Amino acid sequence: MTDRSRRAADRRERPAPEAPAPLPSPVLDSHVHLDIVGSNGSGWSVADQVAAARAVGVDRLVQVGVDVASSQWSADLAAAEPAVLATVALHPNEAPRLADLDGALAVIDSLAGQPRVRGIGETGLDFFRTGEEGLKAQEHSFRGHIEIAKRTGKALVIHDRDAHADVLRVLDEAGAPDTVVLHCFSGDVFFARECVRRGYVLSFAGTVTFKNAPQLREAAALTPPSQILVETDAPYLTPMPHRGAPNASYLIPLTVRALAEAKGLPVEEVCQAISATGERVFGPW
Repeated sequence: MTDRSRRAADRRERPAPEAPAPLPSPVLDSHVHLDIVGSNGSGWSVADQVAAARAVGVDRLVQVGVDVASSQWSADLAAAEPAVLATVALHPNEAPRLADLDGALAVIDSLAGQPRVRGIGETGLDFFRTGEEGLKAQEHSFRGHIEIAKRTGKALVIHDRDAHADVLRVLDEAGAPDTVVLHCFSGDVFFARECVRRGYVLSFAGTVTFKNAPQLREAAALTPPSQILVETDAPYLTPMPHRGAPNASYLIPLTVRALAEAKGLPVEEVCQAISATGERVFGPW
């Protein structure tokens, strides 16, 4: 069992939260792990997850790959399910574990050419779970994904944990693709300002609702609506008031409403901006 699957399994004993009030205008979940949500004891099929999300106004989902197997699964699902697009990648914590990292990158490159694969990620740097000995492999993998994104013209979806300065360094050195998304944005106002200045998109997860995360709400407040996305990262990062329970795409309205409050904008206006940004980043569904 991977670290991510183990953490998902920890949520099995918690009942699924009730659905929030539907949004006034449809949005997307820009980052979800439907494969893990479906295997964490909920018994929810992909069809169940899609239907529950649609019922509250979340009509499009981006299924994210984190290794070769999940990337292949994501690409196959997107080819079969009209509500789902896919991204493919090797998670930064996966890269140091691979005996043949370049071979795995070649598989990701081949999957990236599929028409309903619209992003390369989640890739990036993670200085929290990977020690010093694994950082060289992480950066090599990150740079490889950047090149795939530039060659294919698809969005680069970045995982950044405790690595803000180095993420920007690598992007600046390698030359960023046209479209960059900071998945589960975790920085402060100063990092947000640097990302916005570079034209990157900041995707906010349920963490923006946490009481101990005022810096995320400050970052959201300064980010232009045209550079904001919303995500679950389900089954992780469940928004308040359900923190610790299983997460799924149908809980996106809680995060959207928190973003609208942080920005001082009507919820419908924020929904429309998020939807438009999603189509710009990932293309039409």
